Amino acid sequence: QVQLVESGGGLVQTGGSLRLSCSASASIASFDEMAWYRRAPGKLRAMVATLNQVGTTKYTDPVKGRFAISRDYAERSLYLQMNSLKAEDTAIYYCRGKIANEDGTFAEYWGQGTQVTVSS
Repeated sequence: QVQLVESGGGLVQTGGSLRLSCSASASIASFDEMAWYRRAPGKLRAMVATLNQVGTTKYTDPVKGRFAISRDYAERSLYLQMNSLKAEDTAIYYCRGKIANEDGTFAEYWGQGTQVTVSS
């Protein structure tokens, strides 16, 4: 039922910036944790950044200091501001929301991804 739709990807030069958006069909506040993942060519999908309900953020080392995850409750959106982009950042970026079920399991929702290509 919950849908997440990413946007904002594209082609950018090394050193440039992009802001990815993830629009949710439900309130962002309903998610216990939201995150951005990415899948680079020839590699497995990996976590990029996470944001929990109290505002705690976590980032994978390669993007620390360059990327920032944020949210806008009114817009029902999650964002990933990406600065100082490198060729290594080229990947499909996915938005993920996680909701804890009452039975102890978790429900995860994924967007279809948006392509980010960083050229030299």
